[in-house]
Amino acid sequence: MPEETKKAKVPHGLILKDRQALSITGVLDVDSFDEQTVVAYTDQGELTIKGAGLHIIKINLDNGDLSLDGQISSLAYSEGKHVNKSLFSKLFK
Repeated sequence: MPEETKKAKVPHGLILKDRQALSITGVLDVDSFDEQTVVAYTDQGELTIKGAGLHIIKINLDNGDLSLDGQISSLAYSEGKHVNKSLFSKLFK
């Protein structure tokens, strides 16, 4: 059996600059993204980022970092639980 390693829990935080640049820590996975919506999973719940012209600049799921830019209009948390592995977690394993 393969040996499983536990990821260290990274504190969750957000830094929003001028509603144009967003840096997030403590990201467990990214479920979906396009130019209007990014859905990420954190220990605090599902985070939905809405805006226009959104682009992911950096993603590192090993460290829990996500950076994006564009016109950010809203950030919303929900209690959605992450069940399935997303495209990013499959690609960057």
